[in-house]
Amino acid sequence: MTSVLPGFWFGVIAVLWAGFFLLEGFDFGVGVLLPWVGGDETGRKVALRAIGPVWDGNEVWLLVAGGATFAAFPSWYASMFAGLYIPLALILAGLIVRGISIEYRSKVATASGRAWCDRGMFIGSLLPALLFGVAFADLIRGLDMNAEHQVTGGFFALVSPFGVLGGLVSLGFFSFHGAVFLTLRTEGPVRERAHRAARLLAVPVVVAAAGFLVWSFELRGGAVSVAMSALMAVALIISVLLDRRGREGWSFASSAVVAVAFPVFVFASLWPDVIPARNHGPWSLTVHNASSSHYTLVVMTVVALIFTPIVVVYQAWAYWVFRARVSEGSVNPMARLPRPAVSAGEAYQVTSPPDLAAIAKDVPVPGERGD
Repeated sequence: MTSVLPGFWFGVIAVLWAGFFLLEGFDFGVGVLLPWVGGDETGRKVALRAIGPVWDGNEVWLLVAGGATFAAFPSWYASMFAGLYIPLALILAGLIVRGISIEYRSKVATASGRAWCDRGMFIGSLLPALLFGVAFADLIRGLDMNAEHQVTGGFFALVSPFGVLGGLVSLGFFSFHGAVFLTLRTEGPVRERAHRAARLLAVPVVVAAAGFLVWSFELRGGAVSVAMSALMAVALIISVLLDRRGREGWSFASSAVVAVAFPVFVFASLWPDVIPARNHGPWSLTVHNASSSHYTLVVMTVVALIFTPIVVVYQAWAYWVFRARVSEGSVNPMARLPRPAVSAGEAYQVTSPPDLAAIAKDVPVPGERGD
């Protein structure tokens, strides 16, 4: 049991990241695409209403993943946050700006204020969508470490071609995932623009993802990572084809498979390391030398088995309650008012001028009737 629990919690953290990428991934995509799919003020309200009831609940998966890493693998948590401090700080700043922008947008009274909230939504979604891919790619590539398992490379050591490619892949896929989500959850012009965005993103995302998977396998690959690579490739292609046929429900399900499989692919590529030392293999942090005590892992396991099903059921219930499509009428009451049926002739009918001569005959002249 002592040797099993670290591996078990390594898998649990991978599942937590999978849930985060699945649910928060389309939130990031909606934020990145907001300037294009929103169109006008009503369209932007429709796009934000689609994620409004669930976006903050989706972030819980990130908080739990970070907390589980801190409790189960404190050395991993410390080394990762020290070595990736600047990217993670930028991610945190983006999440803060995005949350403020969503919450304050409905309270701002001016058009310029709402425009600034839209910019904050875009930047706050772009940064995490890009930098999460960079961080996961750097973990696959490995980091420079010393004998004390401290990351020694600076920020620019993280900005490698492979890391940049990983960031572009995550940004492109989250945008595609968000576009497919909007086609599933909205109606009207927003849905049409989201469908068009998904079609434009499809080919670049497929090509970039294929290059990233092949490069990842050359750096660090095994049987499980090969299987997850094949699953992601097939699911992404199926999602693209189904979206082109207008089957947005099945297309979103296929893109969800990709979102779930990506963290599993990364963790399978890392095993048994949690942070590979690129400069000297024996200095790597592994699942076993980075884990907490056996007692800590046992307590965490009991708590997780009790509360995780409750959280999952509650979140599934929330999605079921807010399952209806969002339309312009749901965010703009004036759009629901029926317009009177007016014919073209009535619309352009001009009233003839009054007959002034007839009116003049009926007006008495002073003095004629004894005035």
